[in-house]
Amino acid sequence: MSSPSTLSIRFANIEDINSIGFLAQQIWPHAYRDILSDEQLQYMLKLFYSPSALKKQMLKQKHVFILLEDEESQVGFASYAPTKESGVYKLHKIYVLPNQQGKGLGKTIVDFIVNDIKPQGAKKLLLNVNRNNKAKSFYERLGFTVIKEEDIDIGNNYFMNDYVMQKNLV
Repeated sequence: MSSPSTLSIRFANIEDINSIGFLAQQIWPHAYRDILSDEQLQYMLKLFYSPSALKKQMLKQKHVFILLEDEESQVGFASYAPTKESGVYKLHKIYVLPNQQGKGLGKTIVDFIVNDIKPQGAKKLLLNVNRNNKAKSFYERLGFTVIKEEDIDIGNNYFMNDYVMQKNLV
């Protein structure tokens, strides 16, 4: 069992792609089973978490990935990057193993990211969350507010029906 005191966060790199993909395979079915069909879930896992997709996110799109680890194993991950708008960053991914949720690890991740991006001039942190995802209330507790809704075509006749949420950092 991990707690924030036994947790370490480190920046991930290409060598961590398989670990990130493995975590996603464990977390996504739990996170999205009540929201997405199994077919869409599998499609999205491949689209976003295949080794080639993760490599592209890291190298071409310049997403910063972090891994959360306790003494025994990796328990979560996140990714974020600056947007084209000055001072605005986007939290692309934040996931913690189901048996580790509710322990403050998500807040620890967001705090780590904010502490990393504020010195780089970040004024706002954006994220997308599925409109039916209970994680919305988690983000609201961390100071994010809904600024708009968007439907994103991800191919194969699937859409991500999201809220865009924003946290002001200044």
